[in-house]
Amino acid sequence: MRGRCSEAISLDTLEGTRSACRARVVPRQIYSFLEGARLGWTGPAADIATALQDWYLGSFLLEDDTFAAAVAWDDTLSDPGFDLYNQAFSLFGLAQVARAVPAGRDRAVSQAAKLIRRLLDGYHHSEAGFHEAVPDRLPLCSNPHMHMLEACLAWEEVSDDPLWRDLADEIAELALTRFIDPVSGGLREFFALDWTPAEGTPGRIMEPGHQFEWAWLLVRWGGSRADAGALVAARRLYDIGWTYGIDESRGVAFMAMKDDFSVHDPVARLWAQTEWLKAAIALAQVSNGPERLAYLADIPDAVQALRLYLDNAPAGLWRDKMAADGAFKDEPAPASSLYHIVCAVSELDAFSRAL
Repeated sequence: MRGRCSEAISLDTLEGTRSACRARVVPRQIYSFLEGARLGWTGPAADIATALQDWYLGSFLLEDDTFAAAVAWDDTLSDPGFDLYNQAFSLFGLAQVARAVPAGRDRAVSQAAKLIRRLLDGYHHSEAGFHEAVPDRLPLCSNPHMHMLEACLAWEEVSDDPLWRDLADEIAELALTRFIDPVSGGLREFFALDWTPAEGTPGRIMEPGHQFEWAWLLVRWGGSRADAGALVAARRLYDIGWTYGIDESRGVAFMAMKDDFSVHDPVARLWAQTEWLKAAIALAQVSNGPERLAYLADIPDAVQALRLYLDNAPAGLWRDKMAADGAFKDEPAPASSLYHIVCAVSELDAFSRAL
């Protein structure tokens, strides 16, 4: 159906599923089509992005200027709840429109300003970052902040408003001082209200894919700020992800480990492979000598890991979850994964052209 997107695509029928669509999926599709056009796709990317944005603002936007969690196939709200992760991707998608669709820029800038003001007024944490919900829903999470940093960096490229740079700095510093364990250098997922690790097992969770993804972002942020500490932290995050988070028998990054680096969840998802690739590229770009050669050697390994998910699906689609025995779960391809694939391809393309 033109003007909207599906949550997933059937590997059997190659048609979109009619399940509810999560808010994060639409901005990811907007990015994918616009970035695809920048990479050389000749389809009507701007028209598609504009139609998706129209649907998104018409169906997901709530009266308080935040975005609902999900919309059903019949365009009714299936989950009006607040999720910080969805708001981060809403900002990211608006930045893509502002960058690449001149006719939509003013509306995107205006809507992003309303959303970030609502988040700062209603959800901002007294120390730094954001609450998941008001007043005290637990746990607080590092993951949505990762994508909030990504969105802020995207807005820095298209806006002169200092808010975006300031907020990017705040989130990066929060990652360096709170999300990253000061002893091991690994990045945790879940936190108490004071940004200390959450109690029990949740507070011990570290995801290899997020070690890589944060490394990629901290290289970007640290490079733009001439912050050597961020680059040191990024290298350690990558080292942890590569040393402890990749299953040698399958050649893929798995889902989760504990803070002693023991395996917690051996399922390996597609997105973690794209983040491994992006981090290896980013660190190769800022390294020299034997260190650079080591990162360069990892790039084809990460590409091969990603290819496993593409080669075992119909052309143009992908698998998402690989079990510990190497078998893929038989399920529709999640549309949200296209963003990860396109972003990894974009990073690889830019790196290859610069060699």
